[in-house]
Amino acid sequence: MENKSLSDVQQVTILGSGPAGLTAAIYSARAGLQPLVIEGQQPGGQLTITSDVENYPGFAEPVMGPELMTAFRKQSERFGTRFINKDVKSVQLKSKPIELHFADGSKVLTKTLIIATGASAKWLGLPEEKKLVGKGVSSCATCDGFFFRNMDIAVVGGGDTAMEEATFLTRFAKSVTVIHRRDSLRASKIMQEKALNNPKIKFAWDSEVEKIHGDKEVTSVTLKNLKTGEHSELKIAGLFVAIGHDPNTSLFRTQLKCDETGYLITEGRSTKTSLPGVFAAGDVADHVYRQAVTAAGTGCMAALDAQAYLEGH
Repeated sequence: MENKSLSDVQQVTILGSGPAGLTAAIYSARAGLQPLVIEGQQPGGQLTITSDVENYPGFAEPVMGPELMTAFRKQSERFGTRFINKDVKSVQLKSKPIELHFADGSKVLTKTLIIATGASAKWLGLPEEKKLVGKGVSSCATCDGFFFRNMDIAVVGGGDTAMEEATFLTRFAKSVTVIHRRDSLRASKIMQEKALNNPKIKFAWDSEVEKIHGDKEVTSVTLKNLKTGEHSELKIAGLFVAIGHDPNTSLFRTQLKCDETGYLITEGRSTKTSLPGVFAAGDVADHVYRQAVTAAGTGCMAALDAQAYLEGH
C-alpha cells in the first residue's frame, strides 16, 4: 500500500500513543485508512512508567508496561500506521479539513481526529517535590511500590485511587499512612472498608503535607493539622501522591465541550465530541475507570466512529 505524504490530507490522525491511541491506530489501519499517530510527550502513555501489568486480558503472567506498549505499536505498524514525534502547538478543529499546527512551523491536515492524549497525575506543588520524584516521591504505586519493601511510607489523598494505592502498597511496605485533608474519606464504601480494615494502614486525618525532607532520598514529611494548626514530623521512606489526574485537554477546551474538570464530553455511548469529525478515546474523556483495557476499548470505538464518519461524508 502506497504511503501517503504528510503534505496530503490525512484520513485519520490520532493524538496520543497509549492504549487508546494505538488501538485506534490498529483498527483504522486495518480498515485501510493509513492513520497517522502523533506520539506526544510520553510515547506509549502512562503504561511506559508501569512495571508489572497483571490485569490486561490475554496475559497469564504479568507483562511489563513498556513491553505491552511496544507490542501495541508493532501491531499497529504491521497494518500501515505511521508515526511522528512532534509537539502540537495549536489546533483548528472547526476547519475543514482539521488543522494541527506544530511548534516547528509545520502542520497536518486531516479529515478526522481522534484525541487520545490521556491524563496526567496531579502533584502537591511543593518546591522539593520535583527534586525528589524517583527518589521517594511517586504517583504510581504499581511502578514503584516494590522499592519500599519493609519500609514506612505514606499516601496522600482520600479517594478511590488513594485507597487502591494504599492497599496495594501494603504488599511491600511495613506501614502505610494515608494523609487526608478531611476527617472522612471520599472513596467508595468498599474501598474505604478495605483500607480501614487493613492493619498496615494508618491515617493522618485533617492533615496536609507542608514540606518533604530529604536530599538524595525522602526521609520524612512535615504535616500540618488543618484544624489545630499543629505541625508534626512523619518519618517515611516514600511518599505516593494520589490526589487525582488532570486531563490533557488544554489545546481543546475553547473548541470542544468539556466537563467542569476539563474532561472531554462525548455523545451518548459513542466517542463523538461536540464537533463533527473529532473523537475522544481513553483517559482524556474517562475520569471513572482509567484502565488500560477500557482505554483500548474506547480506542476501538473511536476508530469505528471515525470510519463511519468518513463513509458518510
